Amino acid sequence: MPDPRRPTRTLTRLASVALLVGALVAAGGAAAVAAPAVAPAGSGGTHGPCGYLATPEEPAARPVPLPPDPRRTPDRGTVPVTLWTNHGPIGLLLDRAAAPCTVQSFLHLTRHRFYDRTFCHRLTAYPTLSVLQCGDPSGTGSGGPGYRYADELPTDLPPAPTDPTGERRLYARGTLAMANAGPDTNGSQFFLVYADSALRPNYTVFGSVDPAGLATLDRIAAGGVAPTEEDPAPVDGAPALPVDIRKALRHHHR
Repeated sequence: MPDPRRPTRTLTRLASVALLVGALVAAGGAAAVAAPAVAPAGSGGTHGPCGYLATPEEPAARPVPLPPDPRRTPDRGTVPVTLWTNHGPIGLLLDRAAAPCTVQSFLHLTRHRFYDRTFCHRLTAYPTLSVLQCGDPSGTGSGGPGYRYADELPTDLPPAPTDPTGERRLYARGTLAMANAGPDTNGSQFFLVYADSALRPNYTVFGSVDPAGLATLDRIAAGGVAPTEEDPAPVDGAPALPVDIRKALRHHHR
C-alpha cells in the first residue's frame, strides 16, 4: 500500500505487503491480480535464466538499465550491503542461494545508486505484520525500476503460530523480502521485518537484517505511524519518523 496521503496508480508493491494486510488483515489475504508472466509483443527483456522484463506501462521511477542476466547466475554465498539512513545503518546480508535473481537485481540497483536519496514510505504495526517498506524513489509506493521478474518463493518457512488455518508462514524478525503486486511482479521495493509477522509465502525472501540494523529498525518503529486527519492513530502508513536512505553500499568480502 502506498503512502496513505497519496493515491496510487497501481497496487503498491506489498498492496504488496498490503500486500496483503489491508488485504491480509482485513480481507483475509486475497492476492492482487498480476501482470502476465509472458512478455507482451514488442516489450524488451533479458534472455538469461532470470528473464528481467521491461515494463513500459510502468516506467522507472528513476532511470536504470535492465540488470545483467548471465547464463550462470551466481547462486552461492552471501553479499553484505548497508543502507545508510538518517537513523543509523541498516546492515543487510543478501543470500544468493535463497534468491539468486533477486540478489542480482538488488545489487544492480545498488550499483546504479537507485536506492540512494530515497525514503521508506510505509511502516506497518499490525499484530501480525510489522515491517518497514522501502525501495521506491518516488516515495508514493507505486514506483519501481521499470522492469519486473519472477518470484523465488521460500519453501522452508515454518507455519505462523498466530494463524490457526496454517496457510500463513512466519516471516521472522530480521527477514529481508521483496514486496510485490501479485505473482511475478518483483521490482525494486522490499520490506524489512522488525517483529515476527504472518504472511502467505508469496514474498521472496532474499536475506536478513543484522543486529545493528534491527536496532535502527526498532528506533524507527518506536516512533509509530504518522497520524492523518482521517486516522489519528494509524497502524499502517508513512513512518512518523521519516526514514531517508542516504546511500546503499555493497561491501566486498575480504
